[in-house]
Amino acid sequence: MRYVIIGGDAAGMSAAMQIVRHDENAEIITLERGEIYSYAQCGLPYVIGGLISSTTDLIARDVETFRHKYRIDARTKHEVTSVDLKNQIVSGVDFSLSYDKLLLATGASPIVPSWPGNDLQGIHTVKTIPDTEQLMADAKEKKHITIIGGGYIGLELAENFIKIGKDVTIIEQAPQLAASFDEDFSNMILEEAEKNGMNVRLHETVEGFSGNERVERVITDQASIRTNLVVVAIGVTPNTSFLSNSDLHFHRNGAVIVNRFMETNVENVYAAGDCATQYHRIKQKNDYIPLGTHANKQGRLAGKAMIGQPTPFQGIVGTSIIKFFSLTLGRTGLSSRELEELSYPYNQMTTEIGHIASYYPGAERLTVRLCYHRETNQLLGGQIIGHAGVDKRIDVLSTALYNEMKIDELEHLDLAYAPPYNSVWDPIQQTARRRE
Repeated sequence: MRYVIIGGDAAGMSAAMQIVRHDENAEIITLERGEIYSYAQCGLPYVIGGLISSTTDLIARDVETFRHKYRIDARTKHEVTSVDLKNQIVSGVDFSLSYDKLLLATGASPIVPSWPGNDLQGIHTVKTIPDTEQLMADAKEKKHITIIGGGYIGLELAENFIKIGKDVTIIEQAPQLAASFDEDFSNMILEEAEKNGMNVRLHETVEGFSGNERVERVITDQASIRTNLVVVAIGVTPNTSFLSNSDLHFHRNGAVIVNRFMETNVENVYAAGDCATQYHRIKQKNDYIPLGTHANKQGRLAGKAMIGQPTPFQGIVGTSIIKFFSLTLGRTGLSSRELEELSYPYNQMTTEIGHIASYYPGAERLTVRLCYHRETNQLLGGQIIGHAGVDKRIDVLSTALYNEMKIDELEHLDLAYAPPYNSVWDPIQQTARRRE
């Protein structure tokens, strides 16, 4: 059986390793358009800030390990340009391969609109190790860094550039930073940004760039902003354009639609990771939230399905977390804005409360918001921002959402307590009790 996998990172290599472990006779060919396999993209901003010493520290397994230890025919500089689904052949420049089973794990690429001047030197994106190395080399002698986009990647990049002494401006088209949070929560993020010397320009639209060979200014609908370097971080788009003329079914944003077993609508073709959809358990429909956690899970399950050991993907609940200077920002489920857009009848409670026993040294305030269905009391989402203890509570809420718990059931959870770690009533339990 010949398995061909397009993409050599999280989803693709998770699938390949499942096939290796369960099919001794498998012929596995992986096609990667770059030169680096299996690395942690989420760690790239921290290399810029110096917390991680080198991009090589982010590589989980190099290509030679896959080739010699795991008998995978791992190819580099092999970009697939077309797939003949009827005859089961993938093709690129100077190569063509037949397959018995095919996995699409092509990931996603940063969105860069066709702004005037976007071909000037000094305009970057961050998605790969080469991207990051080029950015770091270019930024070495530059002082003024402009980041377009105030989402997670933009915030992480901004923090790490400030840590190495750069002046940072963020331009965000939306009226708030971190648009996945409710507006009042986003205000806390804005305060933290400004406290650390960041220049934040909200509700401002980029229209282009100007400069003599190299970018010198960002032109917006409100100003002309002097800069030495630009990073565009406004989101990603699935790498599926080479499939646009195929019979595959696509999500509205171009992601390949898959079922619970990572199967597409075409026989013997699977998809996983940032090029595929993820089923959202609360929305009860396909969604697109490209994260490394989902890519690894989906890749593993795609590999199992390809070898005849299908295990269903159980879906996502929209959990995410980032560090931003002294704050931790965590969310899971649906925000108030999303609930309103989906016309859910909901209520919410918000509290400010200590993350551990109030009398124990080092207690920090958490801001906790819980949303629940007004008629069924089912928990629908949570947001938490604070200086400590956010990660623990978000994971509890994520587990509760996965199990479709009701808001009043949170009170009965048997959560760990000792004064250095918690109050006798956990902050999420105290927030839930405000419903009484």
